[in-house]
Amino acid sequence: MQDLDPIETQEWLDALESVLDREGEDRAHYLMTRLGELATRSGAQLPYAITTPYRNTIPVTHEARMPGDLFMERRIRSLVRWNALAMVMRTNLDDPDLGGHISSFASSATLYDIGFNYFFQAPTDEHGGDLVFYQGHASPGVYARAFMEGRISEEQMQNFRREVDGKGLSSYPHPWLMPDFWQFPTVSMGLGPIQAIYQARFMKYLEARGFIPAGKQKVWCFMGDGECDEPESLGAISLAGREKLDNLIFVINCNLQRLDGPVRGNGKIIQELEGVFRGAQWNVNKVVWGRFWDPLFAKDKDGALQRRMDEVVDGEYQNYKAKDGAYVRENFFNSPELKEMVKDLSDDEIWKLNRGGHDPYKVYAAYHQAVNHSGQPTVILAKTIKGYGTGAGEAKNTAHNTKKVDVDSLRQFRDRFDIPVKDEDLEKLPFVKPEPGSPEYKYLHERRNALGGFVPQRRQKSFSIPTPPLDTLKAILDGSGDREISTTMAFVRILAQLVKDKELGQRIVPIIPDEARTFGMEGMFRQLGIYSSVGQLYEPVDKDQVMFYKEDKKGQILEEGINEAGAMSSFIAAGTSLTAGTLAQELGRCQALVRRLQRHGDEGLLIG
Repeated sequence: MQDLDPIETQEWLDALESVLDREGEDRAHYLMTRLGELATRSGAQLPYAITTPYRNTIPVTHEARMPGDLFMERRIRSLVRWNALAMVMRTNLDDPDLGGHISSFASSATLYDIGFNYFFQAPTDEHGGDLVFYQGHASPGVYARAFMEGRISEEQMQNFRREVDGKGLSSYPHPWLMPDFWQFPTVSMGLGPIQAIYQARFMKYLEARGFIPAGKQKVWCFMGDGECDEPESLGAISLAGREKLDNLIFVINCNLQRLDGPVRGNGKIIQELEGVFRGAQWNVNKVVWGRFWDPLFAKDKDGALQRRMDEVVDGEYQNYKAKDGAYVRENFFNSPELKEMVKDLSDDEIWKLNRGGHDPYKVYAAYHQAVNHSGQPTVILAKTIKGYGTGAGEAKNTAHNTKKVDVDSLRQFRDRFDIPVKDEDLEKLPFVKPEPGSPEYKYLHERRNALGGFVPQRRQKSFSIPTPPLDTLKAILDGSGDREISTTMAFVRILAQLVKDKELGQRIVPIIPDEARTFGMEGMFRQLGIYSSVGQLYEPVDKDQVMFYKEDKKGQILEEGINEAGAMSSFIAAGTSLTAGTLAQELGRCQALVRRLQRHGDEGLLIG
C-alpha cells in the first residue's frame, strides 16, 4: 500500500514510540485498543493480523541473561551430539534393520540442553518435579546425556533398540520397558501434546482440591512442526487457553521438515502455528533468529531486511541451509540495499548467520519468559535445521531417514564440534564420556543438583489407602430382586457408594465424556461438584431442581463433554499422577517425616 502522507505517518509512529519509551507497553496497548474500538464503531475495516513479523518475539533489550559457562555447555552439548549419533550409527552397523533417528535430535539438541541445565526440575521432598514429554525421535539425545551423567552404561548404549532382555534401551520413551526412567510414552505422533495438556489441567485440578501445592510444577511438551499436522497435537489447545494453564509449556522444534520434505514448502509453518495458538489464547514466543543476526537488524532502519524475511517461504529457507553462504548472498540478500547490508561479511560468515533454536542465549531467554508468564499457556516456536551438523544429511529432504553418516561427514562433525576422536578411530565411532572429576563431569552434576537431581526419572513407590469393607456394597451385592438393571446402572451405584468413603472417596476421580444424565449420574453433580477453574459464573437453568448442574473450583468430577480422547487423556493423567510426581509429594512428605523420626531414634513414635 502506498504511503500518501509520509510526514503524517512518521508523526503517528513517533507518538507511539514516545508512549512506549515514557509510559510502557501497557499504555501503548490501551491506546491502540481504544483506536481500534473507535474505528470499529465508525465502520472502518481494520487490517486483520493474527501473526507478528517473522522475527523473535523477545527483543534483544528484553532478553533475560543466561547464567553459567557457555563454553563448558557447548563442549558438553557437543559430546551429547556425538554420542547420540554414534549410538544410532553403531546400532545400524550391527544390524541395518534396527533403524533409529539422528536428525531430529541434531536439530533440537540446544532446546533440550538449556532445559536440562536450567529449567527441568527433578522431584524432591519439596517439589513434585516437572513433567517432561520428550519428542520420541529425540530419545537418542536423552540417552546420550544420561550416559555422560553415569546413569546409563556403555553396554546399554551399544544395545539401543534391543531392550527386551533388559540390557538395552527402548527405541522411544516407554515406561513399561524402562520403568525407572521414562515417565510417559510419547512417540505415537500427537499423543504427547494432548496428554501434556490434560496432565497440566489435572495438576490444576489437584491444586484446587488441595492435594498438591499450587504453582510449583511445570509441564513441558517437546514436539516437531510436522507433528502438528496430527489432529491430536492441536486438537485440545483451546482447552489449555480457556483454562489458562500457565503451568504448561509447548516447545515446537520448527526445523521446517517432516519425513519426506518441507512441512510447508509454499508457506511458513511458524507463522501458521503462531496464528493458531494466538487464536487459542496462548502466549506465543517465536525464536526465529540467532544473535548473529542482531547486528543486521540494527542496520535495518527502513525494514527492508524484515520485509525480505516475511516474504521468503520455508522451502527456500530450507534451500539456504542446504547450500552455502554464496548462494544465500545471491538469493536471500537479493537487492542492492540488502547486498550493501552484508558487504563486509564473508560467505562463510553469511552461512553462519544462525537460527534461533541453535542459539543458547535466545533459547534461554524464551524459556525464562515462559516459566515466568502467568495467566496463559506458552508455546515456543523455535526455528532450527534438521540434521544440524551431520554434514551430508543437513537440511536435505532425506534427513529424516539418515541412519548412517559417511566418513567425510563424520570428520566434519568432529571438527565442527571439537570431538576428541582421532582420524584412525572415526569409523569405530567410540563413545566419549567425561571422566569423573573432570570439569565437564562436575558441571553436568552441578547443574542437575541445582535442579533437584536427574531427569527423566520415574517414581515406582506408592502408599496404600485403606480398602472399604465389602459390607459397604452389601445393598448392591444382595442383587436387585425381580428388577433387571443394566451393568452401567450397577456401576453407577457402586461408584456413588465408594465416593462417600472417608478414606477412598476423595481420591476417586469420576471422568464423564458427556451423557451423565443418560446413565443416571446427575445425582453426583450437586454432591461432588463439577471441576471448573473459575467456579460457576452463572445461575444454571435447573437451579430449582435437586440435581442441578453445579460447577465448582473444588469440584471432583471431570465433565469432558463430547470428547472421548480428552476423557481418556484425563484418565491417563489421573492414573499416572503418582509416578509422574504430582501426588508423590504426599509420599515424599511421609518419607521425610520417617527420616526425621529415624534421626531422632524414636522407634515407638515411628511405629505409631
